[in-house]
Amino acid sequence: MLKVLALLFGALKFGKLLPAAATMLVSIAVYAAIFGWWYAVGFVALLLIHEMGHYLAARRRGLDVGLPTFIPFVGAWIQLKDLPHDAETEAYVGIAGPLLGTAGALGCFYLARSTGSTLLLALAYTGFFLNLFNLIPLAPFDGGRVTAAISPRLWLIGAPLLVALFFYSPSPLLILMAVLALPNVMKAWRGLRSPEEQQYYAVRAETRVSYAAVYLGLAAFLAIMCEQLHAELPRTH
Repeated sequence: MLKVLALLFGALKFGKLLPAAATMLVSIAVYAAIFGWWYAVGFVALLLIHEMGHYLAARRRGLDVGLPTFIPFVGAWIQLKDLPHDAETEAYVGIAGPLLGTAGALGCFYLARSTGSTLLLALAYTGFFLNLFNLIPLAPFDGGRVTAAISPRLWLIGAPLLVALFFYSPSPLLILMAVLALPNVMKAWRGLRSPEEQQYYAVRAETRVSYAAVYLGLAAFLAIMCEQLHAELPRTH
C-alpha cells in the first residue's frame, strides 16, 4: 500500500495524476446515473485495483507506463510507453491485473459476508466476473498476454470462446475486441515464422509450466466464485 501511495504521489508531483483522476470521475458519474453512486464507486475502484496490478508489475520490470485511463462501458487500461521485450515480461504484466483484481473482489466478498451487504456481494461478483472475462486466452485480453508465454497457439482456443460469448451476449465491445484480436489469431494460425517472433516467444519450459499453473488455477477459482455468487445473488434481493 505504501508503495502504491508513493507512486501516486510521484505521479501527482509531475501532473500525471489529473487525466487519470478525471476519466475515473467521469466513469463514476456515468455509472452512477444507471446503477447508483455506491455501486459506481465500488465498480470503478475494482477497475482501478485491477489496472494498478498491471501498473505496478510494469514498473517492477522497468517499463515506462502511464496511470490508468477509464472509459465508461469499455473499462480501463494502462498505457505502456515501453513495450515488453519478450513474452515472459508481457505475461508478467498481464497476469498481475487479474491477480490484484481478484484480491480486490475477495475483499468485497469477505466484507459482504461479515456485514450482510448485498451491494458488496454484487460488487464481489462483478469483480470475479470481470477478471475471469479478462482471462480469455486471446490478446488483447490479459489471458492472451499470459498464454503467449505458454504457447501462442492457445489463442486459437480464445477465438471461438469470444464468438460464443458474442452470441450469448451481443455487445459492440466484443466486436471491437474481435477486430483487435484478429492479427493475433492469424499469427497463431500461421505459426511463428520470423526469427524476431521466435525469439520474442522463446520461454523456458519451467516458466511456461509456472504461468500455466497460475493461469489455470486463477481461472478455475474465478469460475467457481462466479457460479457460487450467481446462484446466491438472486436470493439476496
